[in-house]
Amino acid sequence: MENDDIVWSIINKSFCSYKVNTKTQRFCRNEYNLTGLCNRSSCPLANSQYATVREEDGNCFLYMKTVERSGFPRNMWEKVKLSKSLEKALRQINEYLVYWPGFLKQKCKQRLLKISQYLIRMRKLRLRRQKKLVPIQRKQDRRERRREEKALVAARLDSAIEKELLERLKRGTYGDIYNFPQVAFNKALEEEEEEEVEPEEYGEDDENEEEEGELDEELEKELEEESENEEIEYVEADSDLEAELEGESDVEDIQVNKTQSTDSIKENIRRKPRLEIEYETETSKSLKHKV
Repeated sequence: MENDDIVWSIINKSFCSYKVNTKTQRFCRNEYNLTGLCNRSSCPLANSQYATVREEDGNCFLYMKTVERSGFPRNMWEKVKLSKSLEKALRQINEYLVYWPGFLKQKCKQRLLKISQYLIRMRKLRLRRQKKLVPIQRKQDRRERRREEKALVAARLDSAIEKELLERLKRGTYGDIYNFPQVAFNKALEEEEEEEVEPEEYGEDDENEEEEGELDEELEKELEEESENEEIEYVEADSDLEAELEGESDVEDIQVNKTQSTDSIKENIRRKPRLEIEYETETSKSLKHKV
């Protein structure tokens, strides 16, 4: 027959594998512990009648231990699945723990509430977009960087050696001592010829562009000279008309000159609409006084 007081006296004063001592409190690491504290009321080993709530794969279960099953360690804990609804789960706890101590009832409900809260938080976090942490392999990166640098150095050396050998073959330093493959030599010659041809083509294009630019400049100069000559001619014609108008004294001659000048002005305007000619006429009274 088990005696809970004897078990607790042994656990409390001597060694217990589940007990953890700290500066302020003592904790219990037993998976069936209701509160996580090491004391007489919440110790699952020192209480023959005990109940707790546990979570497995998102579901809550009520575990109950009684004295009648103490002789069968395999079937010591009775397992009851609780509803996902918090209200229904609390009702189930009240139904199964009707005649149990109030301390166990209260702590089981409190534990159920905490478990349901962290399950809700877990579901919300899963729905959110989360950042994935990727480890950086520094040693592997350094190794690859060194290999790349070595490969670049080797490639430069190979190209330099190839160029040097081709130049020596061109000079004829080796003569007929060695039998070199002619394919690589011909390929290098073709590449050099292509490089020489390309700048010549670019030079011809530049010359053609320069010639076109010179022709355009010459045409612009000719057009400017023609426009200047035309302006000069129009100015001279205007001065001749003014001299003729001032030299004549008779009214009839003035009227005739008016018609001629107006006709000539209209013709000039039709030819060149930009020119504007201004002239002065004397009235009949002024002409009488002069006579």
